[in-house]
Amino acid sequence: MTDLENARKIIDEADREIAELFIKRMGAVKTVAKYKGERGLPIFDEEREKLILQRNVERLPNDELKSYYDILLRSFMDVSKKYQENLLSGMKIAFCGIEGAFAEIAAKSIFPQGRTVSFSDFDSAYKSVLDGECDCCVLPIENSYAGEVGQVIDLMFSGDLTVNGIYDMPVKQNLIGVKGATLENIDTVISHPQALSQCNVYIKEHGFVSEQATNTAVAARQVAEMNDISVAAIASRETASVYGLEVLDHDINESAVNTTRFAVFSKSVANNSSANGKFILLFTVNNVVGALAKAVNIICAHGFNMRILRSRPVKNVPWQYYFYVEAEGDQSSVEGQRMLRELSVCCEKLKVAGNFSEEKSI
Repeated sequence: MTDLENARKIIDEADREIAELFIKRMGAVKTVAKYKGERGLPIFDEEREKLILQRNVERLPNDELKSYYDILLRSFMDVSKKYQENLLSGMKIAFCGIEGAFAEIAAKSIFPQGRTVSFSDFDSAYKSVLDGECDCCVLPIENSYAGEVGQVIDLMFSGDLTVNGIYDMPVKQNLIGVKGATLENIDTVISHPQALSQCNVYIKEHGFVSEQATNTAVAARQVAEMNDISVAAIASRETASVYGLEVLDHDINESAVNTTRFAVFSKSVANNSSANGKFILLFTVNNVVGALAKAVNIICAHGFNMRILRSRPVKNVPWQYYFYVEAEGDQSSVEGQRMLRELSVCCEKLKVAGNFSEEKSI
C-alpha cells in the first residue's frame, strides 16, 4: 500500500468515526433544544460559545492546526444552532399587545425561530403559559424612564412561572402618521401612557393633545384606520412599517438612554445559577419591629449585593406590602441556601422568582 493509499484509508476511518460522533453530538443537541424550549431560553449563548471554543482549541498540542480546528468547531456550532432552530420552530411566544408592539419586537429578537402570539393584557399572556397554550411569555418589567411595570411584578409575586432571562431593549420613540401628514399638521398624538410619559417634554413643546391607547401598536393601528393627517401615534419605526405609516419625527423620547427590561417567563426553572449571575427574591416580612431591616441584613451578611430593592402593595390586603429584590450571585450555592433558610424565619412568604445570567441587550 502506498503512502497515499494509506493516508486515504486513515481519512476514511476518521470520517466514519466523525459520522458516529456527529450522530451522538446531535442527539445531545436535541436534548439541549428541548431544555431550552421548556425554559424559554434563546438558542444562541455567546458567552458559552466563546468558552467552548477557547477550551477545545487549547486541547490541540499542534499550534499549526489550532486555527483550522477553530473553524471546524464553529461550523459544528452553526449546524447545531440550525438544528435547534428547526426543532423549536413551532415554539410559541406570548406577548401583550398586537403586531408591531415593542413586546413583540423584543420576543422576535430573543426567539427569532419562534412564533409570537398576541394577547390583550399581561394576565392573559401569562396564563397562556400556565395553561400550556404557549411555551413562554415575554413581558416588560421596567422602563428606565417610567419605572417598573407593576402588573407584571405582581404576576411574578403571585404566579407560578419563573423568570429565566432578562433582556434590555433600547426604546426609541417616533412620531408616526399617515401618508401625506407633516409635523405641522399634527395636533393630537395617541400612544401608551408610558410612551406619552417618555415623550412628555416633546408633546408639550409642540402643544399636542395626547390620548391614551393600550399600547403603541394599537395607537399606530388606530391612526392608520382614522387616516387623519392631524392625528399621529408615538411608536417604533418597525410599527410604522407594519401599519403603512410614515415617520414624521424620530427619537422624540426625552431620555437618550430610554431602555425597557423584558423578562422571559416559563414553567420550568433553568440552571442559570452562577457566581456572576443574578436572582430575584420576593418576600413579605413578619409584622414586627425591624423585620425588613433584618431581612436586608441577612442578604448582605451572606455576601449578596442587592441591585434593586422595591416595595409593592399586596393585592386585597390593605396596607401590607411585599418586597422585590434583584441580587448578584448564586442563590443555589451553600451560602445562598444558608441565606434562604435564615430569611424563611423572618419572612411570612419567601420566593425565588428566577435566576439569570448577565442581562443581554437586544
